[in-house]
Amino acid sequence: IRVDPGGTEFQRRVWGALRKVPPGRTVSYGELARAVGAPGAARAVGAANGSNPVGIVIPCHRVIGADGSLTGYAGGVERKEWLLGHEGNRSR
Repeated sequence: IRVDPGGTEFQRRVWGALRKVPPGRTVSYGELARAVGAPGAARAVGAANGSNPVGIVIPCHRVIGADGSLTGYAGGVERKEWLLGHEGNRSR
């Protein structure tokens, strides 16, 4: 699906990287920060993730904590858990 979510250059890089995380897989905020060339910017990745205007299309539910925990999600952690299970999450 082609989308133009707007956002800053950094947000677009984060969202583009998120779209490459396949169903059934997850990525931590730190891993995503490294993937966009911004190691150490895990919190900024979290902020970009929270600003995602088109959840599901840009799968922000696939981002988890460094310890594997399910962290905040606009639709609630229960929905995030359901989405990951529905996608056949095989953990990282």
